[in-house]
Amino acid sequence: MLIVFIRTIILYFLIVLIMRLMGKRQIGQLQPSELVVALVIADLAAIPMGNIGIPLIAGIIPILTLFICEALLSYISLKSQLARKIISGKPSIVIEKGKILENELRKQRFNIDDLMEQLRLKNVSDVQDVEYAILETGGQISIILKTDKKPVIREDLNIKHAYEGLPISLIIDGHINYQNLSIAKHDVSWLEHQLSKNNIKSAKDILFAYISEDNKFIFQLKDNAKGEYEK
Repeated sequence: MLIVFIRTIILYFLIVLIMRLMGKRQIGQLQPSELVVALVIADLAAIPMGNIGIPLIAGIIPILTLFICEALLSYISLKSQLARKIISGKPSIVIEKGKILENELRKQRFNIDDLMEQLRLKNVSDVQDVEYAILETGGQISIILKTDKKPVIREDLNIKHAYEGLPISLIIDGHINYQNLSIAKHDVSWLEHQLSKNNIKSAKDILFAYISEDNKFIFQLKDNAKGEYEK
């Protein structure tokens, strides 16, 4: 049992490392070649995990070989547009100027129900509102609305607004992120002042604290600390 446990741990970390090196993609965004590699790697890893009669190296070598092949294909795709089209395919227009392109849907084996579901997920209820709908190589649908159906933005109304940056996490589960504190151009003294101003004894009592887009210190106390501060 100990041998099986150790073999499983080794293969698990190997697969996690390889999937990490393949890039940060969700399953639905994998290219066909990437999805095939992911499925085959999982299958190859399962065999030596459960069968101790198979040498561990017999599972590791095919997994590494597949990873090298995938890395090579990715490099070729990066350098060659033709190779990219052959390996990953190319986007397909499935709706043009409010009209569904039936032949393209049939060619891509994409039915109307799937198309309407994708439109609803993009908060589009009427096909007539769509200028273009593009089926991307990863299987996702990109929607370009008609000009008069696009949401109004500040620029359209000539409304100017001060720049708002990203929220910056400062405290997570009682631990101060000193790097983010520096990025926010503040120091420990400033943070201690914020805690004191809000009558908080220690950063350890905070579940989550951050600087909002409008540069305000926002925090939430841990459940076990709320009672203490409410007394």
